[in-house]
Amino acid sequence: MATRPETCGYLIAPDPLRPGLSRAVEGIDQTGAAHRISVVEERPLTIYLNSREIVTAMTIGDYPEYLALGFLRNQRMLDSDDEVTGVEFDPELDVVVVRTARQTDHEAKLAKKTRTSGCALGTVFGDMMAGLDGMKLPEAELTTSELYSLAHQINRTPSLYLEAGAIHGTVLCRRDRPLVYMEDVGRHNAVDKVAGWMFSEGVPAADKTLYTTGRLTSEMVIKTALMGIPVLASRSGFTAWGVEIARQVGLTLVGRLRGHRFVCLSGAERLVFDADPDSVPEEGRAHRRKGAVA
Repeated sequence: MATRPETCGYLIAPDPLRPGLSRAVEGIDQTGAAHRISVVEERPLTIYLNSREIVTAMTIGDYPEYLALGFLRNQRMLDSDDEVTGVEFDPELDVVVVRTARQTDHEAKLAKKTRTSGCALGTVFGDMMAGLDGMKLPEAELTTSELYSLAHQINRTPSLYLEAGAIHGTVLCRRDRPLVYMEDVGRHNAVDKVAGWMFSEGVPAADKTLYTTGRLTSEMVIKTALMGIPVLASRSGFTAWGVEIARQVGLTLVGRLRGHRFVCLSGAERLVFDADPDSVPEEGRAHRRKGAVA
């Protein structure tokens, strides 16, 4: 199958036509006329770590192994030196079992759960700030021309977001190249898939940027910091706690990235202003989602 020009640079790109991710639903519009649109599917996925059930997440169902690995890694239930001996997905039961060489024990984290501001039942176990004390993210540099280039490429990539809406995307990038583009009904799931891919492939984080279509909340900042990625960018806005944590750990936080406009509320010292904003075109409608607002 020929690779679409918009996705040829990706290691993993969205596949909006993949069976099972969306389906057509008929209804009526504001005039009473028949209307048919694509809507995103969602299904439960239960994650086990060895013999213990950890969580059931609502997800679109693609890359369940990466989602499980990334979730466990971001919840610090998997350490960087843990040897994963197997990741088994049962599509009939919608269950992923992650097995490790050493026996794990996480009763303390399972005893305390915090429902987060993320959609689709995002859950953080234990202290949300655990692991951030004394953290200082690696030095990095990102030019504004690279930032504009990333936004341009990502916003024009064929995706489930453009096809059906009601979904978030997270993209792992290096300089001006988008590498891995994951989508899900919750932005936390999308970033966990990226984390799972990085953990599985042994990909370093110090020279990476994470781009998300979702809000820059405390959860997104914490996950990005725990992954060791020094720059987080979004076309959406911020929460105050997200900004506070980003400043604490030295994360560069760029939001409201649309056309030639953006706002940086943390880590501006990493940005190199090498592009004239007036030379960057305004964001047009061509790449915007065809469906309803997410």
